[in-house]
Amino acid sequence: MSVLRVIQWATGGVGTEMVTTILDHRPDLQLVGARVYSDAKRGVDVGTLVGRQPIGVEATTDVEEILALDADCVLYAPQFTDIDDVCRLLESGKNVATPSFLFHPRRIAEHDRDRLLAACQKGGATVHGSGLNPGNLSGVLPLALSGMSRTIEKLTLQERADWSLWESTEITFDGMWFGRPVEDITATGNDFLAFNSGLFTEQTWFLADALNAGIDEVTVSVEAVPATRDHQIFDHLVQAGTTAGQRWSWAGRRAGEPLVEIETLWTVGGDYPPHWPTPRDGWTMTIEGEPSMQTHFFCLASFSRPASIEEHVRSALVAVALQVVNAVPAVCAAPPGFATMADLPLIRSYTGFGN
Repeated sequence: MSVLRVIQWATGGVGTEMVTTILDHRPDLQLVGARVYSDAKRGVDVGTLVGRQPIGVEATTDVEEILALDADCVLYAPQFTDIDDVCRLLESGKNVATPSFLFHPRRIAEHDRDRLLAACQKGGATVHGSGLNPGNLSGVLPLALSGMSRTIEKLTLQERADWSLWESTEITFDGMWFGRPVEDITATGNDFLAFNSGLFTEQTWFLADALNAGIDEVTVSVEAVPATRDHQIFDHLVQAGTTAGQRWSWAGRRAGEPLVEIETLWTVGGDYPPHWPTPRDGWTMTIEGEPSMQTHFFCLASFSRPASIEEHVRSALVAVALQVVNAVPAVCAAPPGFATMADLPLIRSYTGFGN
């Protein structure tokens, strides 16, 4: 069996699921390094970091140490991306698979696209971006269902989620600005909101380009709604009157008509505005056309056995991580350059039933 050497870049929620998958289920992947961001993790065995036996690989905060390693692929999973780091990884000959960005390279800033492509060519490496949403649900799944279509008139994906149980409060509050004044919530309100909105804009273009929508533009709108009462979310207090809901829409339009739309209905504390749409929790995709189709996706720890809230919340992290980990062999086998969700072959489970 051919074994691919893998580096884990960032060991947060998603990164931890990537590492445990490799250690527990992937004999075809060998973990040879890990980049971390905190001094508390520096020098700690990667196995120990994820609650497993030591494997003889120590985590490092030193990017130069990572670049010097011999590896086939880097699982790049930080909260905030750094184009310089990714370019250096690619130039060093390491393929990169990431849930953090680059879902549709054709529509990113030209300067960044040119730099990344030049790095791929210099290192003979490939870069691939995927995940959940943006990712599989707004990329792979729509394209798969489109195989049953004669014509498509409109495609929409709605995500409804309450963030109250999401332990990464730095994203919920420092990034998404829940608990801030509603007038602060805009597509460019802070760096994180702008970056996140850019990812969904990119994903809307991806669907439009892949399905020949011929759109002219992607418009972005956001409506922030106030909390009706105080909500305690972990160590943060969302006060009544501050932001407890955000309704975002990214619409790919042709001559003003929306043909491709991704809508997110995000709340904390259980406040849900009565004037918002009321899809089921999770993700609902609708294709109007010939034929018209609708599918609903919901991710849990189990639908048949009792499970804790923590297990249910973690299941989404597993889904994000595995969409990328399972793509590693295909990314390493792809020609140098960009490999999008439309380019790679079907990504499926390596382990399956485990037999």
